[in-house]
Amino acid sequence: MPECLSRVRENVLSRDATDDRRSAESYMGNLRRTDELVDGPNASNMNNYVLDRWEERLEQIFEGRPYDMLDAALTDTVIKFPIDIKPFKDMIEGMRMDLKKSRYENFQELYLYCYYVAGTVGLMSVPVMGIDPKYSHGSIDKIYNAAVLLGIGNQLTNILRDVGEDALRGRVYLPQDELAQFGLSDADVFARKVNDRWREFMREQINRARFYFNQAEQGASKLNEASRWPVWASMLLYRKILDEIEENDYDNLTKRAYVGRTKKILMLPWALARATSFSNLVLQ
Repeated sequence: MPECLSRVRENVLSRDATDDRRSAESYMGNLRRTDELVDGPNASNMNNYVLDRWEERLEQIFEGRPYDMLDAALTDTVIKFPIDIKPFKDMIEGMRMDLKKSRYENFQELYLYCYYVAGTVGLMSVPVMGIDPKYSHGSIDKIYNAAVLLGIGNQLTNILRDVGEDALRGRVYLPQDELAQFGLSDADVFARKVNDRWREFMREQINRARFYFNQAEQGASKLNEASRWPVWASMLLYRKILDEIEENDYDNLTKRAYVGRTKKILMLPWALARATSFSNLVLQ
């Protein structure tokens, strides 16, 4: 989840208006503090009691009764923007899943987890990023749905990139039934040896992640103009991570796919072109 939050920060902070920027910073500050519950220095102390207390604070924020100044900043943001509490609560539910679950029997279970920890970020982001006025008077359900799909694609990519690292922590975020279809099991993941069965399995998983990015494209191009470019840059970066896994001969067991700084910079003009041309295509 930290990776998703980092990309969202780049996206929401790109908006020019000072008031919007302050709201974006308060929104991102809350997401960062939520993320630190499971990935910060005190993550080893995480338990259901801590999450229950965090959820209570969240409810107080939306009720206009913030606990501290940082919470007060988010209260101000939820007053200014049409932000719903449900995605925030769902993200906490994803953290609860991480406390009690380290295996996923099928993709339906994994999809739910991906929604909780990343699809929710998409739902939270749209009100702050803004929707292009040309689309704001019609149905915006497809835009929010695309934001969820983008989050799902991002999280699936994170999972595929981090298979080896997660295995060292005793976690396997891969559908157990699909592993079995390719004659694989947790033992193969923990052995960290790439073979032809693993390569075939990974091809299927990568194709699925790309499918979600493809589905998210039109929604991304209906966002507020100032938000389109960074969202496309983020999407292209995540796609490139999948490319890097392929270039590593599908070895995500002992290698971590990485997109270097130069490649990231070279993607920016391409992202701008996609954001502009795809938006014009949608309008036709």
